[in-house]
Amino acid sequence: MINKKYERFYVIPLVLLICISGACKKLLPTDRDTFNLEARFTQTVYKPVLGRTTLMTNNFDAQSSTLPLTFKIVNPRNSDGVIAPELIKPFDVLVWKKAYTGLEKTLAEIEAKRVVEQHPLFEIREHSGEFILWAAANQNILKSLPDSGYTFDVEVTNNGGRRYFNNMSLQPYKERPSEPNSIDPITGADLNTPIRPTGIFMTGERTSSFLGASDVNVYMNRKGDGNSLTFRFLDSLQRPIDPNKFNRTDWAKLVHGFNMNITNTYVKYDVAYPIPLVAIPTAYTSTDGKQASVMFKYDRLGFGGVKENGFLAFDFSIYRPGAWEIIFWFNRDNPKFENE
Repeated sequence: MINKKYERFYVIPLVLLICISGACKKLLPTDRDTFNLEARFTQTVYKPVLGRTTLMTNNFDAQSSTLPLTFKIVNPRNSDGVIAPELIKPFDVLVWKKAYTGLEKTLAEIEAKRVVEQHPLFEIREHSGEFILWAAANQNILKSLPDSGYTFDVEVTNNGGRRYFNNMSLQPYKERPSEPNSIDPITGADLNTPIRPTGIFMTGERTSSFLGASDVNVYMNRKGDGNSLTFRFLDSLQRPIDPNKFNRTDWAKLVHGFNMNITNTYVKYDVAYPIPLVAIPTAYTSTDGKQASVMFKYDRLGFGGVKENGFLAFDFSIYRPGAWEIIFWFNRDNPKFENE
């Protein structure tokens, strides 16, 4: 039988050890978020083009700061220091809720993937620091170059601290509803510089020489409201060329459009805007996905029965919805479609 004196001898140190252990836990340092003072925006002046949804990425270096960080635009103001309500007020913008793939079979299927939401026209993503300018921003609402635009500050926080990045700038370029174009990005004036095709391989009807890009003028015209895209071809006298002469063109897969209507003067599609809808590679775009890419093809028999595969290629973008038409005018000589 254990003597009570020895029992107390064992119990007292045990209680003391438990107490010390509890006290030590309270004295141990707790994990704490860190905010590295070297964290910074790598870009402080932003010059997106109005009328286009533009995401400005890879613009913040967090160094070793604990993530997530939280970003917020504060004090947006005009160049004269007055608060700019147009940068605070929410507007209707189109937001993708499901991924666009380029495989959608109808306009309704495309439109079901995006919804109208209310957002400021210029905002910052809460945990990445990326800025976004929505396509609803136009020069009737926001100031644009050559005006000095807007100044704003950004508050960046985590549980380890808070920092303000002051006097950042938004200086948008004026709208350019389509690309390529001849519009001066600062003045908005049309410089009337000819737009040329991206590629061409054709023999001239009159000269029997190869046609070059300078032998074709491209016109991109918005005729009014709507959601359509029409292609037309004109000869050197500006008479219509029958699109069916481009006999190897895959008209059904030329653009991501629907309800195609082909006549002897034009080809028309119902489309969703912008074109391309998203900057990802699809069957209808350039390899980088940044522009729509069309190719009008035909074949003929040349001298000696040699098969000639002719084509006219054009890469483009359209940002403003409407009833658009793209016209190709062969300004010097017409394509030779007939066999020798």
